[in-house]
Amino acid sequence: MEETIFNISADFEGERIDKYLSQIFKDKSRSFIQGLIEKGNILVNDNNIKSNYKLKAFDEVKVIMPEPVHLKVEAENIPLDILYEDKDVIVVNKPQGMVVHPAPGNYNGTLVNALLYHCNDLSSINGVIRPGIVHRIDKDTTGVLIVAKNDEAHNFLSDQLRDHSMKREYYALVEGRIKEDEGTIDKPLARSKKDRLKIGIVEGGRRAVTHYTVVERYKNTTLVKCVLETGRTHQIRVHMSSIGHPLVGDPLYGFKKSKYRQDGQMLHAKTLGFIHPRTKEYMEFSSELPLYFEKMLEKLRSEVV
Repeated sequence: MEETIFNISADFEGERIDKYLSQIFKDKSRSFIQGLIEKGNILVNDNNIKSNYKLKAFDEVKVIMPEPVHLKVEAENIPLDILYEDKDVIVVNKPQGMVVHPAPGNYNGTLVNALLYHCNDLSSINGVIRPGIVHRIDKDTTGVLIVAKNDEAHNFLSDQLRDHSMKREYYALVEGRIKEDEGTIDKPLARSKKDRLKIGIVEGGRRAVTHYTVVERYKNTTLVKCVLETGRTHQIRVHMSSIGHPLVGDPLYGFKKSKYRQDGQMLHAKTLGFIHPRTKEYMEFSSELPLYFEKMLEKLRSEVV
C-alpha cells in the first residue's frame, strides 16, 4: 500500500474530490478514483466521504493506493461481431451470455479475452483486467459497445459518458402493459445493503435518469425504448422494476413467477452514438435485435389481446 497525504489550497475549494484527484493522479481514471472512495481508501480529515464531496480549503486528503494486482489475462480466439474499427476505437455487437471483462473467479471467455486476441493495442487506463473497456453492459444484455484502443481515445470517450453526451438507446421487453406512451424515471441508485448483488433505489444514491417510450404493446408485456441520461449499474433493470414493469427474464429484479421463461433479462443495447476522439465527427451505430428476442416478439404478437 502506498499512502499519500496532502492539504487542499483555497484555489480548489468547491471542486469535487473525484474530479480533483483524477487530475492529480493522471494515470488513474475518475471511475478508479471513485472505486477507491467507495472502498474507504480515500479519507478527508480522517473521515470517509462520497465521490461528490466538495473540497474545502485546508482539508487533509489521505489517499491509500492499493498494490497493483499482477494478473495475466489470456487472449482467446473467440469470434467478434465488429461493427466498426479504426486505430482509435472498436465498436462491437456483444452476444448474450458474454461477460464484458474478467473478474475474480471468471478470467476466461470474456469480451476482453476476445479483444486481446483480435488486437494488442487497447487502452491501459482501466488496468489489466479491463483494457479498452469504456463502458459495460451486463452478461445477458446484448448489443453495441465501444472499446478504446489508446488512452487518449479512452479519456475522450469517458468524458462523453460523464457529460451525458453519448447517445445510448436500449430496447427492453418488460412485464405488463404500460398505459402511458412515454415517461421518465428519475430515481437515485446505490448498492443494496441487504443484498450486495443488487442495486436499489436509495435516497442519497447517485442520480439516475431513464427516459422510456412504448414501441409495441402485447397481451401481458410491453416493448419499450429506453434512453439513458445517466449510466449506472443495472439502471434500466432497476428503474423499470421500480414502476412495476421489470424486464422479462430478469433473475435479480424480475417477477419470481412469470409465464415467459428466458435465460437472462430481455435487454438489447440497440444504438450508440458518440463524437470520434480523433476526427471529432459524430458517429452512430445500431444493431438488430438478436434472433431469440425477435422470436419472442413474434410469439407475443400472435397472442390474442
